[in-house]
Amino acid sequence: MSVARLGKAARLQGKTLVFRDAAVADAEFILGLRTDEAKSRHLSRTSGALADQQAWLAAYAQRDGEAYFVIESLAGDRLGTVRLYDARMVDGHASFCWGSWILSDAAPSSAAIESALMVYAYALDTLGFTNAHFQVNLANERVCAFHERFGAQRVSQDDVEIEYTLANAAIREAMKRYARFLPDPLKVSI
Repeated sequence: MSVARLGKAARLQGKTLVFRDAAVADAEFILGLRTDEAKSRHLSRTSGALADQQAWLAAYAQRDGEAYFVIESLAGDRLGTVRLYDARMVDGHASFCWGSWILSDAAPSSAAIESALMVYAYALDTLGFTNAHFQVNLANERVCAFHERFGAQRVSQDDVEIEYTLANAAIREAMKRYARFLPDPLKVSI
């Protein structure tokens, strides 16, 4: 079995949110989220230089194997980011990792669940993945609890982070349980 392939999409439209492929023009917005002390305390550190963020986004535009989205409202207000990357086989299943998930204070309370469902719908139904894997900072208890409500299983843990896997059956069950937050099907523009 080959690994499903991560690919960029120009736009994903959910019920109240849109994922738009991140561009160099988003650098200032993304840098603002990534350097916000409260929002970034559980993320990997980033340079505070706008030029570095612009260079990273320019390089991302040329790379294959990942998708980095700006999360927007249907009206086009930027609300956050999310990234899919690290496609690989895990226990015989095509798995993807996701992270860089940051929501602004302006995001509605339903944005977390809707954006997570959009990630799963895109990865499973469009790209052909079956499972997910990801790491969460050990101190990020709210996000750990969020993923565990979706059925994520702790695989390992060190002093800094927890490694999770999320099986296809658990993802599908969560998508069914929270279906009211996601249109069927997700609208994808490649």
